[in-house]
Amino acid sequence: MVTVAHLTGKLLDKKPFIQEALARGLINYASLADELKPEIERELGKRVKPSAVMMALRRASEKLGKRLSSKARFGEDANITITSDLFEITVPNSYENLKRLGKVHDSLELGKGDLLTITQGISQITIIANRKNKKRIESIFKQTKIIKVIDKLASVTLRLPPNSVEIVGIFYLVTRAFAWEDIPVVEIVSTLDELTCIVREDDTSRSFDTLKKLLRSRKR
Repeated sequence: MVTVAHLTGKLLDKKPFIQEALARGLINYASLADELKPEIERELGKRVKPSAVMMALRRASEKLGKRLSSKARFGEDANITITSDLFEITVPNSYENLKRLGKVHDSLELGKGDLLTITQGISQITIIANRKNKKRIESIFKQTKIIKVIDKLASVTLRLPPNSVEIVGIFYLVTRAFAWEDIPVVEIVSTLDELTCIVREDDTSRSFDTLKKLLRSRKR
């Protein structure tokens, strides 16, 4: 049976930011009920009382609060590392380009601080490296199509708990924090105990501050 509560939940599922605001207690129930009421009435085919929608919102916010305040926490050893002056190059995923990756690896001084991140997708390969190595890497791929090059990037790396693979919501906490601060994330790269967000250099300071606030609120 379709009810006001069911339709309210269905509408909220399409509005993740409203869900977040409800869970934080930032939304006026009466105002949101007024906004959702016409659509709920169209679905039900009859008029509904604003109080019924408000009650459904209150119950939904209680459930959301429990869900969003999950057990996801960062350890006391969590820290943030920033690397600036990076660039990204994306090429097709092909046998020839996979062989060229070895040349990229050998051309860099990884033991002396050079950064290299390689992500192999189904159809593309993305390489992130220090901008000082840009010409060298581009020359390695000069005989293939370069899909895209993005300059002026930085990495913001967050140390994760050793058991992060067992914790629901760790990645969500980070991406949610960036979304709330309106910070676009160019790439996300992860290892077992590190989560790295690649952002524009202009957003480096805000990204650091965002993760710092997140750590303060979510440390064990």
